[in-house]
Amino acid sequence: MTLEQTIKQLPHSAGVYQYFDKNGNLLYVGKAKNLSNRVKSYFNFTPTLKPNSTLSSRIIKMIKQTVSMNYIVVNSEHDALILENSLIKQLNPKYNILLRDDKTYPYIYIDYTQEYPRFEITRKILKDKNITYYGPYSVGAKDILDSIYELCKLVQKKGSLKNKKICLYHQIDKCLAPCELNVSKQRYQQELDLAQELIKNKKLLIKKLQEKMLFYAESLRFEEAGELRDRCQRIEKSEIKSEIDFATDDNYDIFVLQNSSKKAVVVRIFMRGGKIISSSHDFIMLNDGYNEDELYKRVLLEFYKDEKPPIVAPILVASEFEDIGIVQEHLSLVFGKKAHISLPKRGKKKDLINLAILNANELLKKDKKEDNSELLESIKELCSLKRVPSRVEIFDNSHMAGRATVGAMAVWQNGKFDKKSYRTYHLEAKDEYAQMRETLTRRVDSFSKNSPPDLWVIDGGTTLLKLAYEILQSCGVYIDVIAISKEKIDAKSHRAKGKANDIIHTIDDSFYLKPTDKRLQWTQNLRDEAHRCAITFHKKTKLKEDKESQLLTLKGISEAKIKKLLNHFGTFEALKSLSVEDIAEVLNAKDAKVIKNIYNNHQTN
Repeated sequence: MTLEQTIKQLPHSAGVYQYFDKNGNLLYVGKAKNLSNRVKSYFNFTPTLKPNSTLSSRIIKMIKQTVSMNYIVVNSEHDALILENSLIKQLNPKYNILLRDDKTYPYIYIDYTQEYPRFEITRKILKDKNITYYGPYSVGAKDILDSIYELCKLVQKKGSLKNKKICLYHQIDKCLAPCELNVSKQRYQQELDLAQELIKNKKLLIKKLQEKMLFYAESLRFEEAGELRDRCQRIEKSEIKSEIDFATDDNYDIFVLQNSSKKAVVVRIFMRGGKIISSSHDFIMLNDGYNEDELYKRVLLEFYKDEKPPIVAPILVASEFEDIGIVQEHLSLVFGKKAHISLPKRGKKKDLINLAILNANELLKKDKKEDNSELLESIKELCSLKRVPSRVEIFDNSHMAGRATVGAMAVWQNGKFDKKSYRTYHLEAKDEYAQMRETLTRRVDSFSKNSPPDLWVIDGGTTLLKLAYEILQSCGVYIDVIAISKEKIDAKSHRAKGKANDIIHTIDDSFYLKPTDKRLQWTQNLRDEAHRCAITFHKKTKLKEDKESQLLTLKGISEAKIKKLLNHFGTFEALKSLSVEDIAEVLNAKDAKVIKNIYNNHQTN
């Protein structure tokens, strides 16, 4: 069936549509209340099928590349919204805007059902009506919590209340010790009141910390003074400074977007109790134009996800966007109450929007000064990439004679390594090809939870590069892939002293660049970081395996038998969970019982 025939027979139902290019690559995922009307709005049908001339240049470019489409019918526009968002996050289509905000923001909370309540951190709602939440905090939640326990004489350790024993914190005057001493509820409440005031008033919190820092410095306790100095600096960075005074206890979540020709930035500001408590931002690469309607939708769906936040606040945005009604309907279901998304035109709410826009523009200016887009553009051109790489995942494996086999994924995002996003894998495969297949397959399996990047970099040659392409094509995900390998002389990898003879490979070509070439150096830097990550994890794994091996050897299990077990079951962790019968399939029943007893006793101890 031709594209035109498919379009003309589309149903008048809610659903999701997908556009594909001549190579079967996914170009775009969209949702519609009425599939027939929505898709037909992209095209003119006479005299031949072509893009509607009223569309933006970005969409016209996409439609010109479209040669086929699929569609999925669902029950409602809301269902279409959810499916569209899920497919975009998993498949990363070329012309959709993917916001990789996989962060969840922590809250400080206190549970008043406890006899002597204490403050802790959570990232989700806890099922109790007597809990009070403070946040969300983009950064600094732990610093604020640590500061509370530095300045207020609250119960520091949960275990002390259970054990009813005074601990060190009482001796250094940081706890009233209600675990053992007769502390009145009124006295403890005084400390709770001070803690709540400090959480709500960061200026007062920092002032108190600075006083304590001075005390430590005068007492020649310089290390503790330095810790408080650093903590003050981190807390100060966690919010946008503002003179806006609401003189009320209003809560708001503020979202604004601004863009340059190459990037957009989303700024989020959180106001609680009439005060700005924290803010955050993310940059988004604009590979094929800016679509504010789509980006606002992605920002809100990604931030709130499908979990009710501990504090539900009205949402302020800087601009009206196309799907505001259906997004509001979805968030109402998530919140369990009516969600409010509004566009302030005047007053102090408008001042909040203007403050967020001011900060967004400043971030774009600052980013321009630190911009590495020329280098990334040249890499895109050299390797014929579909996108300028904003997020890159780099893969390497490591083992020693088949032992302690591991895989590692390093992540480079927005100009720096994002170590929180690194992943490491224990592998069962024995040869290099199978190891890389296992590593990449496990990453692909996690795309539904952690969206795919713009680019994969493989430590290896064209064989592993083709493997990566095959894995991605099998799941329909749209990612560029390159590989980097050492030059081989007489079938051996060669690295002359002082020279890095590395080759960059794409699916169509290989590039022998000079060691001084910035594009080669950038790729080498990524490869070296993944290699470092893999080696570090391999060493930790091998050390742990050596200890496990020594434990079995001491009980009479020979190294040959241990090797036989690992060759069959893969890891010691797998071995621990097996029954005597499972182990006896590889060794004799006597050895199997010995091994099982070793692990049972070891776990008990």
